[in-house]
This record gives sequence, structure tokens and C-alpha cells, in this order.
Amino acid sequence: MDPNAKPQDPGTVILVDKPRTWTSFDVVKKLRYCLKVKKIGHAGTLDPLATGLLVLCTGKMTKQIESFQAQEKEYIGKFVIGATTPSYDLETEIENKVNVDHISESNILKAVELLTGEIEQTPPIYSAVKVDGKRAYKEARKGINVEIKPRTVNVRDFSITNLNLPEIEFKIVCSKGTYIRSIAHDLGQSLGVGAYLAELRRTRIGNFSIDSAKTIEELTSE
Repeated sequence: MDPNAKPQDPGTVILVDKPRTWTSFDVVKKLRYCLKVKKIGHAGTLDPLATGLLVLCTGKMTKQIESFQAQEKEYIGKFVIGATTPSYDLETEIENKVNVDHISESNILKAVELLTGEIEQTPPIYSAVKVDGKRAYKEARKGINVEIKPRTVNVRDFSITNLNLPEIEFKIVCSKGTYIRSIAHDLGQSLGVGAYLAELRRTRIGNFSIDSAKTIEELTSE
């Protein structure tokens, strides 16, 4: 990995640990300026409130972006049950709070099983999915009702790593195009109490691991 790659170089792959509140484009913009490269892009968007692995490519390596995007993703994070939000995460206000005392570990494991394997999933209305040529989240923020068609995704592994209700910590390994926020929503629907995504961190894309990633500060100081 060469963070000093110049435009005439064959290009490089840069693994970034994206900080919370930064958009994926913010990271690209910052590194384009710091590395003085013209051709740079990322292989798979992370929501602003998510942290973790962002794969950036410069120069000729940008031709590999699509193949990197298609690879399996791994995430860890936290769901909260007993409430919902319009965006399925903490970008919007928490609402519809209900009691979850009747929810057991067995209930949760059954719901998880239903959301493992090849499943039909509808992306959140607060997402970058295009509907009639317009980004869904832009329409949703205007209060416009957006209808998004469900898609088939593959959740290869969905593990509960810690249970401290109403919080559920998890690890998910899934295919390209899977929305973890939608998994949160669908889990809440299955349990009948609602749920939203409280924390999300991407730890792997294909063979690229967060363990090999650098922070923005480390990359810019180099």
C-alpha cells in the first residue's frame, strides 16, 4: 500500500477505518486532496453513522472497484428492540417505544433464523437507492412517500454475540447490497416490538480486513 501514489502510478488500494459521521465521499475528498491524486474512488458506501472498513482505489486500480464491491461483507454492531425510527437507525428520531419484557432469547434466535440465508429485503427509504432516477433518501427527507421494491440478498451468517435487552449485539456476514438497517427493521417486525440499528462497524470486505486499515489521521500524517 502506497499512500503517496501519484496519478502516473499504476494505482494502489488504500484501506481506511472510516470515522463516525463522515460520509464515504468525505473520505474520498480528503484523501484526493492529501494524496494529490485525480483518480480515486471507494468500493462500497458506508452510512455516515457507521464506522469501519472503506476500500479506496487510486489510478488504474479504480478498474477493480466493481469486483471489490461484489465481494462478501462482514459487520458487527448493535440493534435496539422495542422502538423504531423512520431511517431504521439513529439518523432520525426514536419513536413507537414499547415494552420488551416478554421477549426471550428463544424468540430472538427464531427471528434471526428467519433472516439467515437467501432472503427478500426492502432497502430503507432513507437510502441511496434510486427510484425513478431520484435518490430515495432525498425524497424521504422532503416527506415524499417512496416505494422501493424488495431484492434478494444472502445473509451467510447472522450471530448474536451479546444479549442485554433491549440491546442485541451481532455479527453478520452477507452479500453485496444487503442493508443491515433493514435487517434491524425486519427483526423488530418479526418480534412484534420494532427495532433499529444503534451501532454498525464494517470489519471485512472479501479478503480486506479492518485490521489492515488506517485512520484518516494516520494516512494524512504520512
